[in-house]
Amino acid sequence: MTKADIVNEIAKNTGVDKASVLATVESFMEIVKDSLANKENVYLRGFGSFIVKKRAEKTARNISKNTTIIIPAHNIPAFKPAKTFVAQVKDNTNK
Repeated sequence: MTKADIVNEIAKNTGVDKASVLATVESFMEIVKDSLANKENVYLRGFGSFIVKKRAEKTARNISKNTTIIIPAHNIPAFKPAKTFVAQVKDNTNK
């Protein structure tokens, strides 16, 4: 499902015009990105959490040059679904 599909579904279910729904979805995504960039987690009860995970520094290998490189510690965005979300997906995949 793409962003356009989501906008179409929300517009169909709510009766709100697509332009307003698109602006709302874009604004939501921008707020989530800005919050995560500022190392603030976003919690949506019953849906899940957008969280910032810390990755430790590690040593990796460049196989083509046969050298080792150090990958510095960094933060990455992650999504952790709520238990009810996970249960609903499990129930639908078992049918």
